[in-house]
Amino acid sequence: MSFIAEFMSKSVYINRLAKFLPNDPIPNDEMEHYLGLVDGKPSKAKPLVLRNNQIKTRYYALDNNGNLTHSNAQLTAEAIRRLTGDGFKIEDIQLLACGTTSPDQLLPSHSSMVHGELRTGPIETITAAGSCCSGIHAIKYAYLSILAGEKSNAVCTGSELLSTWMKSKNFEKESDKLHELEKKPLIAFEKEFLRWMLSDGAGAALLSDKPNKKGITLKIDWIESISYAGEFETCMYAGGEKMDNGGFKGWREFESTELPDRSIMSLHQDVNLLGDNIVRLSAKYLSEIINRKNIDLTTLSYFLPHLSSEFFRKKIEHEFKKVNIHIPGEKWFTNLTRLGNVGSASIYFMLEELFNSGKLKKGEKILCGIPESARFSYVYAMMTVV
Repeated sequence: MSFIAEFMSKSVYINRLAKFLPNDPIPNDEMEHYLGLVDGKPSKAKPLVLRNNQIKTRYYALDNNGNLTHSNAQLTAEAIRRLTGDGFKIEDIQLLACGTTSPDQLLPSHSSMVHGELRTGPIETITAAGSCCSGIHAIKYAYLSILAGEKSNAVCTGSELLSTWMKSKNFEKESDKLHELEKKPLIAFEKEFLRWMLSDGAGAALLSDKPNKKGITLKIDWIESISYAGEFETCMYAGGEKMDNGGFKGWREFESTELPDRSIMSLHQDVNLLGDNIVRLSAKYLSEIINRKNIDLTTLSYFLPHLSSEFFRKKIEHEFKKVNIHIPGEKWFTNLTRLGNVGSASIYFMLEELFNSGKLKKGEKILCGIPESARFSYVYAMMTVV
């Protein structure tokens, strides 16, 4: 059999999914107990943002004094440990692929730090950088490695420790400039917009070249990804500042005193650029995939969209309709309102909940959609329950 024929005959399966959520769920009225008050006052933007995103609870790797309870690597390792049992051990992992927006350090890589937490023998590791798409990019790397016959199993993760970016200390310097804030209220809404959406946690998946002997398995039919960074400016960012001309100035170019003064290390969102493009491009790309692959959406049982906010649900439906995509609302499955927006981990959380719900039946099709606003990247993936 030729390599191409052998490659085409192989399949990759998601045999297990697990998650780790730190501490207790935090309701809306307790968020500032953990994140802190800016300038000693409750946020004026918070009620508006929460009303739009409809998130009711989320999880922080913080105690109620704002102290860290877990590192990102520890969150990820805990999720991976929950994959073990019934004959699968940590020592059996052949490939560790980790995606995150919020690593604990610049170097070493996030996957190396997770590997260190697991304390296993030598294995291949890879870190997918970026934001929301990084978790599914980790799955794609593992998927292709198994298809190529290089590995027979892989553990993939998506994890975030975003609460530390949202703490009031990252906004205090700006709040000192009261006269500027009168002209630019709500401490720059592009930062407040994210502060009341984001959550912490980690998801993990076990991929294999063989399906489960008992129970269900998710067969990965395909994973398609694209970046529009060549056509659009930076939209979401940390560790730099966006210039008036659309360019970007990284943290290395600032004096050390400027980093806190200008909140360089906090997370920013260009909400105008986001609103104009994030949904439109998502619908455009899915339409291209459907036409190229000749996909019949009437066979779809579940659609798992990574939503940063429920605000975007109707906008997605509207844009889908414009390009002749119809996915009935009853087929949508999300858990945003309970878990918050956990970036790269969100798609794992949706898959894990659905996989372990007892609802899935063999033959059902699941479409996953993950947008990334950082510089407009998208991933769609189709899976079949077997």
